[in-house]
Amino acid sequence: MKQTVEIIIPTYKPDKGMRLLLKSLAEQTYPAIRIHIINTDRTYWKQELVEGIDATRIDVTHISREEFDHGGTRDFAARQAEGELLLFMTQDAVPADADMISRLVSVFADTDVAVAYARQLPKKGQTDFIEEYTRSFNYPEKSRIKSKADIGTLGIKTFFCSDVCAMYCKDLYESVGGFVSPTTFNEDMIFAADAVNKGYKVAYCAEAKVYHSHKYTGVQYFKRNFDMGVSQKDYEDRFKTVSSEKEGVRLVKKTAGYLFKSGRGYLVFRLVWTSACKYIGYLCGKNYKRLPMWLIKKMTTNPVYWDKKNKGE
Repeated sequence: MKQTVEIIIPTYKPDKGMRLLLKSLAEQTYPAIRIHIINTDRTYWKQELVEGIDATRIDVTHISREEFDHGGTRDFAARQAEGELLLFMTQDAVPADADMISRLVSVFADTDVAVAYARQLPKKGQTDFIEEYTRSFNYPEKSRIKSKADIGTLGIKTFFCSDVCAMYCKDLYESVGGFVSPTTFNEDMIFAADAVNKGYKVAYCAEAKVYHSHKYTGVQYFKRNFDMGVSQKDYEDRFKTVSSEKEGVRLVKKTAGYLFKSGRGYLVFRLVWTSACKYIGYLCGKNYKRLPMWLIKKMTTNPVYWDKKNKGE
């Protein structure tokens, strides 16, 4: 029997890119029964974003920015979802073709797969040469299904997953325990670690593709990796047997080699700068408990999270 799919998209100040995403989802060969948008701050919502998109049902739930949590908000949507498979996306990702959903669905023929995530391709004009290579490193051309047996060889990459575009089996999602909350970042990898440690699998589906990339500054990389470090510290029991640092070093070495081979050795200076920003941000996040709150709130991408954390919510 054909499994039903529900799409869940948290949004913040959605723009015309959000409408492009919705139109692309409406054109999929495997239609969803519902698109549930969880919008942070009603002030920025524009009804024309969803007008005229009739291929599927679209429901919008408005919450305040203070209510948003990377794990908790998504878990709220997952628990009330009507679909058997839950496709989480971000508002800045766009399917590369009309078969993206169907290719993700096909992975769940293996009933031990708890989550399957798509390949991310760089958007034209919205990335740089280094970021393009990083995308190909993290999202290669070949698909792979990862399990507990792979931890020895893949390390932390066993748990790699991205809610930019990831589909979850709802039954297994609930069996694993869902997304943790509160968390400032990384809810997808924390879930993947829980799933793998409980004997389930994480699938990378390279045939399912979305366009998604950014041009980050060194400061933005610092803040993102600070939040990643915080999440790994708060849920360190999931990651105690693997090392993020080793994978980071491998990526830097591979990228540097690629730059020289491509005749762009001059970009190594930028690589060193951004890599330093990432690593220092990550280390600060891992050691956030030693830092004053005023400094933490300057380092994070989400100061509101820390306001809630201080209140014990």
